[in-house]
Amino acid sequence: MKIEHLAIWTSDLERLKTFYEAYFRARSGEKYTNHVKHFESYFLEFDSGTRLELMYRPDIPDSRNEARKQFTGITHFAFSTGSEQEVDRLTSRLKEDGYELVDGPRRTGDGYYESVVFDPDGNRVEIAV
Repeated sequence: MKIEHLAIWTSDLERLKTFYEAYFRARSGEKYTNHVKHFESYFLEFDSGTRLELMYRPDIPDSRNEARKQFTGITHFAFSTGSEQEVDRLTSRLKEDGYELVDGPRRTGDGYYESVVFDPDGNRVEIAV
């Protein structure tokens, strides 16, 4: 069994799609629009076959979670880069481009080499080996 996809509500569908395409090599499918429900979405696919669904609807409120606090529920999702050098390179690129670095790069107690950044909507994205 594998996770087929995760879904994220966003207030700016194009901005979030561009972020994952530019930094994580996502490939976007065609935009889906349901005019009756005022719903729009993209499925982004990654090399592993895992997909991320980005969804927009004007009546979905912004998250009440503060991006810099921990809450129950999904706290992050992770991308495996394949090497420590790629973790460092991607982390540096994101930081140089103005994205907030939450932590790392560092070696964790359980042996991962990782960093954590916020995407444009404040979701935690882990970059790991």
